[in-house]
Amino acid sequence: MYWFILFLAGLFEIAWAVGLKYSDGFTRLWPSLGTAGAMLVSVLLLGWSLKALPLGTAYAVWTGIGVIGSAVLGVLLFSESVSALRLISIGLIVLGVAGLKLTAS
Repeated sequence: MYWFILFLAGLFEIAWAVGLKYSDGFTRLWPSLGTAGAMLVSVLLLGWSLKALPLGTAYAVWTGIGVIGSAVLGVLLFSESVSALRLISIGLIVLGVAGLKLTAS
């Protein structure tokens, strides 16, 4: 259950990262409000997951989900570059997150 909550927290982290782009430096009202809401939900869910998960592992997994999702959506939504090095780097983050999940107690 707590891993699922952490996963949801990571999805909201992706949402607020993308929302930052759409908020245009917090100059657009609705994207700014959505971004702030996603930030709040993300942190609340992370905090809830920490009731049962180790801090270092949970924080790294939460951040990893955000990094991976933001990088993928950056390519899909904002035409950011796709290079072999970028894909390899994202793959290494995926491996790191999976490794931390597998070694968590």
